Amino acid sequence: MASDNGNGEKRLDYHGQTDRVFVRAIAGEYNLTQELARLRSLPRVIKGRQTPFHSGPQQFSKHYLEPKDGLGQTLHIHLEEYAPGGKSQKHGHVNEAVFYILDGEGAEVHDGVRYEWEAGDAAIVHNNCVHQHFNRNPDRPARALVMKTKPMYVFMNMLFQKMIEKTPKDPSPTQGDFRPREEPLPDHDHDHDHTHEHAHGE
Repeated sequence: MASDNGNGEKRLDYHGQTDRVFVRAIAGEYNLTQELARLRSLPRVIKGRQTPFHSGPQQFSKHYLEPKDGLGQTLHIHLEEYAPGGKSQKHGHVNEAVFYILDGEGAEVHDGVRYEWEAGDAAIVHNNCVHQHFNRNPDRPARALVMKTKPMYVFMNMLFQKMIEKTPKDPSPTQGDFRPREEPLPDHDHDHDHTHEHAHGE
């Protein structure tokens, strides 16, 4: 499914892509010298402003590192932004994941158990866990950096993944016309009140 990124451009929903590369092939003649030269020619800084957000309207993500990028084979690293009052899909998979909470406050539900988090926390999704992520603040967004070794699990043929509840296609009741915030994010003073407009990056 295509979605509008707010600038009039249409882009394919990340989860709707059919050409995703989970593990790159090593094909043809393999030469370590050439492979090292190739790796050293690639960028070491992935520019946030040049990496688009996908999906929405309650959960947005931008993907910094995947095997298809050619820089690594074992990691999938992406940024998640939850709209005010938003939530993610509910699903389960074999691989673990670590969510480092950059800002906001929210909650996890893992196998029916609720765990609350806030900025500075790390939420751990363990193997074979059915889970869902929630922004528990109706007026402010929340953001997390996600790190997982999903490519290795796919490589080892540990493929189990099941969707229980898809990401909502409608905005949350309180998010209004929220769009994910672009880098760099403004400094936040958590000792003062945030207005709804400030939370939306307007």
